[in-house]
This record gives sequence, C-alpha cells and structure tokens, in this order.
Amino acid sequence: MRVWFGDHVVADYRAEAELAERYAAAMSRRFAGLRVTSDPLPDQDPGPERKLPGERLWEVSPK
Repeated sequence: MRVWFGDHVVADYRAEAELAERYAAAMSRRFAGLRVTSDPLPDQDPGPERKLPGERLWEVSPK
C-alpha cells in the first residue's frame, strides 16, 4: 500500500493482500485528497511483514 503526493510516495506499507487493502481503505479516508494504491510489489526480497501500528493514526480504525 502506498500513499502518493503527486509523484512522491509519502507512506509505504507492506502486508498480506487482505490486510494491505484494509489499511489502504483507512488511509484513503484519512488522506482523502491523496492517491492511495495497493499493488503487488515487483519481485524482490519481501523482508518481514509489518504489523499495523499500535497507535491510532486515523479517526476510523480498520475493521
């Protein structure tokens, strides 16, 4: 999941597809004026998956 400001990525989150989609939906509501995408990453070392942040970063939390 990525949040874009024009051509610049301002937030990046990697997780399994379902969790990334939920996070993208929450970020779309929080940053309504910015483009939010959830696309498969190109083949590369995926690294460890990150859990959602423990602190509340938006008004409506993911379901």
